[in-house]
Amino acid sequence: MPQPVNTGEIPLEMYERILPEEIAKLRQLAGDLKGARVLHINSTPYGGGVSELLRSQVPFERALGIDANWQVISGEPSFFRVTKAFHNALQGGAHSLTRADQEIYLAYSSLNAKDLKGDYDFIIVHDPQPAAIRSLRPDINAHWIWRCHVDTSNPNPEVWDFLVDYVNAYDAAVFTLREFKPYGIKIRVETITPAIDPLSPKNMELPDEMISHLVNWTGVSDDSPLICQVSRFDVWKDPLGVIEAYRLVKQEIPNVNLALVGSMALDDPEGWDMYEKLLEASRKDEQIHIYTNVGDLQVNAFQRLSDVVIQKSIREGFGLVVSETLWKGTPVVAGKAGGIPIQMAGGGGFLVESIEETAKRVLELLSNPVMAAEEGKRGKEHVRKNFLITRLIKDELMLLESLVYKFSSISVEDSGKSA
Repeated sequence: MPQPVNTGEIPLEMYERILPEEIAKLRQLAGDLKGARVLHINSTPYGGGVSELLRSQVPFERALGIDANWQVISGEPSFFRVTKAFHNALQGGAHSLTRADQEIYLAYSSLNAKDLKGDYDFIIVHDPQPAAIRSLRPDINAHWIWRCHVDTSNPNPEVWDFLVDYVNAYDAAVFTLREFKPYGIKIRVETITPAIDPLSPKNMELPDEMISHLVNWTGVSDDSPLICQVSRFDVWKDPLGVIEAYRLVKQEIPNVNLALVGSMALDDPEGWDMYEKLLEASRKDEQIHIYTNVGDLQVNAFQRLSDVVIQKSIREGFGLVVSETLWKGTPVVAGKAGGIPIQMAGGGGFLVESIEETAKRVLELLSNPVMAAEEGKRGKEHVRKNFLITRLIKDELMLLESLVYKFSSISVEDSGKSA
């Protein structure tokens, strides 16, 4: 049942033009791992930060001489309804775990585990959806890593108590922040923050004319101030709160436009429900623009053309969209949640905790373009130092080597913090 995902090729020479020292270090670090067979497993080939990471990470590892592969698990809608509930519960959401939940989860986990083919040296399993596979395939002699991308600092105990034994079957667990480590973990724990690919279609440089054209093509004019949120249509991203903040901004700047640029993923059945709520909340306001499954180039253009990007997360594993936006020099107003604060430790905008504060900070940036430009510049430099893909690959290579050579730690607990 796991399906392979095809990815393109990454020519390292292109990265050497902008990050020469980092690429030289990676080539050296990867020397002992050349030919190593690495498999990444997650639950969707598109939509959300994990799939975006893997689409760049897997070909990057191949370019370094590692035999990297990517597979996604499959299942019926009932399975993904359960795993979405697990995802929410791990971030502290309410959920009463039923026997039916457990049976559905284990039934599809067993099917995916049974059909997992291939010989690997390392298997990296991402998030709760495929977490049980390791326990169900004890015959596969590989180093197994569970990579958790969500905020598990205060998990729902019913769901976590069910999952923790499956997690403890791994050789190591990796969390985005050290405070995300939940109770009951008995295996080795490391901390690695995500990162962006500066040369991906979502982050590459674009000519000004193309930026305007890509945004205008969607029906948004560049003649008026534009605020934007790019994220899944998910309750934890609080898009309804973004609309409320926009309405407060509109009282002061009547011609402001809001774009909610969303994406739908195979493993997120709740996305369409939130989309319907957003349509209802924005009815009769032609200055609110709501989009689903916008292409990477258009997301790139929206983040560049926007005067301010909002990321009003309530709970957040990392919120990679913040680094994406700052890399483009656009200031951000974001919820003080998860990994967002460390992305803005070097500047880049404001952290907020309420709808009213969101509106206040957006107005401040819209009213002070010089300050907004300076915040964007500072944010971009912080991302350059801490949140580009070369740093992520370095951290992962160090982890893989440490598992082979039994090092006690890879010392990346502070990865992603201000240099």
